[in-house]
Amino acid sequence: MLNFSEIPAVIANKIKVIFCDIDDTLSYNGKILPETYSSLWDLYKNNIKIVPITGRCAGWVDHIARFWPVSGVIGENGALYMFMNKKNRLKKRYYLENPQAQESKRKLELIKNEVITRFPTCKVASDQPYREFDLAIDFCEDVPSFSMEEVHEIVKIFEKYGAKAKISSIHVNGWFGDFNKLKMTKIFAKEVLGLSLKDELDNVLFIGDSPNDQSMFEFFPNSIGVANINKFSDIISHPPRYITKMESGLGFAEMVRVLLSKRTNVD
Repeated sequence: MLNFSEIPAVIANKIKVIFCDIDDTLSYNGKILPETYSSLWDLYKNNIKIVPITGRCAGWVDHIARFWPVSGVIGENGALYMFMNKKNRLKKRYYLENPQAQESKRKLELIKNEVITRFPTCKVASDQPYREFDLAIDFCEDVPSFSMEEVHEIVKIFEKYGAKAKISSIHVNGWFGDFNKLKMTKIFAKEVLGLSLKDELDNVLFIGDSPNDQSMFEFFPNSIGVANINKFSDIISHPPRYITKMESGLGFAEMVRVLLSKRTNVD
């Protein structure tokens, strides 16, 4: 991985859209730092669209889409997106139809019961009541940290039932359906931003921090990992092209400073 400070000015000058993870990419020890939130506004003022992509719940997505300087938010690992339209009204788009969603919830309940029986000290994520499509198992946010071996055992329980499962920096997220972060990102780009990503890759950047961002790292040539991605180096088969010097939200703010400092010729 190259240090992000090495990104060529010719690339920095082309960036129009930044897709970014939230937990441990925008956040730092569970908080959004002042410099990180200010960096979002710096991008907004420079006409660079920001689209967070997260495993977090629909409830969080609603809030972020309404109150942050973003062009929309993709949530629950690609199950849905929300954005504010030109009339300042919230609009939602779901990947699955309702009957599929109801059957998924039934099967996820079975998985939850087995995981908690196998690992009595783990919990469902605190935001689970506000999720519509996935099950999030907390392995370090509000519970004592699990080993990676135990985390992988949780993944295997999801997979035994035929669910997809991804490891974030804090949760194992599992769901039924063929959606993922990248699929919904392509849909969002086309339907909301009016972009065909395959034709606009030079104009887009993605920044993340964990194994569930791998499909994004692989797809986007201009991909960045904040420095804390190094702790997952042994399980990430598609690392980002660039890496920041600093971790988490400080790494994101670093990325914005470097990017904007190289955009001297942009109107």
